[in-house]
Amino acid sequence: MKIKTKEKSYAEVLELPREKHQKPMRQLKAFRTLLKLVSYFDLRATQFSCEKIGMEKLGKKEPCLILMNHSSFIDLEIAAELLSDREYHIVCTLDGFVGKKLLMRLLGCISAKKFINDIQLVKDMRYTVNQLKASILMYPEASYSFDGTQTPLPESLGKCIKLLKVPVIMIRTQGAFLRDPLYNGLQRRKVKVSAKMEYLLSGNEIEEKSVPEINHILQNAFSFDNFKEQQEQGILVKEPFRADGLHRVLYRCPYCKAEGKMQGKGTKIICHACQKSYEFLETGYLQAIEGETKFFHIPDWYQWERECVRKDLEEGTYELDIEVDIYMLIDTKCVYKVGEGRLHHTKEGFHLTGCDGQLDYRQVPQASYSLYSDFYWYEIGDMISIGDEQVQYYCFPKFGENVVAKTRLAAEELYKIRKKRLS
Repeated sequence: MKIKTKEKSYAEVLELPREKHQKPMRQLKAFRTLLKLVSYFDLRATQFSCEKIGMEKLGKKEPCLILMNHSSFIDLEIAAELLSDREYHIVCTLDGFVGKKLLMRLLGCISAKKFINDIQLVKDMRYTVNQLKASILMYPEASYSFDGTQTPLPESLGKCIKLLKVPVIMIRTQGAFLRDPLYNGLQRRKVKVSAKMEYLLSGNEIEEKSVPEINHILQNAFSFDNFKEQQEQGILVKEPFRADGLHRVLYRCPYCKAEGKMQGKGTKIICHACQKSYEFLETGYLQAIEGETKFFHIPDWYQWERECVRKDLEEGTYELDIEVDIYMLIDTKCVYKVGEGRLHHTKEGFHLTGCDGQLDYRQVPQASYSLYSDFYWYEIGDMISIGDEQVQYYCFPKFGENVVAKTRLAAEELYKIRKKRLS
């Protein structure tokens, strides 16, 4: 999927009028039916099935908050199938509205800014359940998983649930990540996909429980490991391209410690610094072609990279300093390419400069608990996004440096470090 872009100078973009906020529109049944029909072929190809637990507790027209883990595009098709019998409004990142604002509003989408304190989003969600008497579908992780495990949830989620005062439903997918992992460059695999739809919290339970208690329940509900499930269930991924792009996640060699020298291609991942290579088996395990296998499990390797990043932060040696192409999002007409610059990231946070000296933006570590970063974003390239309520900047490494995963890890760990110091 592509996104509409246009080249303008930084000064020209700043002068553009800002769009006025609009409340969510009522979702038409015809659009729900259309979404379900469009989703039919993909779901049929994956032999989709769903187990429902406690769903008889939810009234047919009772508004609820539906929380769903986010693995790949098929998540939306699963939702279209499971929720076609009720009006539901999808919380969708603002860039999803670019070039198709009216369509997205007719589909019932609610715009949101990722990893930004978005008070307007909460107001729109309350309007949806209280005035439209409709349900809300939300992907609280806000980003696709890189390594097949859960990504951080916002601490504010429990507070939001207390404000909404409607039942909470959980949809947990299985197989969606294995079918189309983000690092693999939109190459789909032949894997069965299923889901579990569970009545998680009633209105009374929400009223009785504290925000920390609700957050604890949500953390448990969003605890998963797609590769572990693959291994335990004996699911085979036989495609000969299954390791393509795996270096985007496994960017650091556990043998020689070199970064940016890994390459995932075909069924293997190799370090071009020390020549150590792994076979990515059909079972989801890694196996060294020669010698010791330090990590059999991809999430274990990724966790080790996280620990390395945290150590670098604590020792003051972590730094990102790269040239980037810069795009800006200030409205839903298009994403504006405004020029070139440098993205600098240290323990002090992000510093983005460029556009012939006109752009100078800083973002402190405590601004967000995670980072909006993506592989092959809208088919433009690997991307890191920072910004605030007024504007979002999309930064694309100019020379293709493999830094997206590491930068997300650094932002998350830096937030934890700062939060601990301030508590």
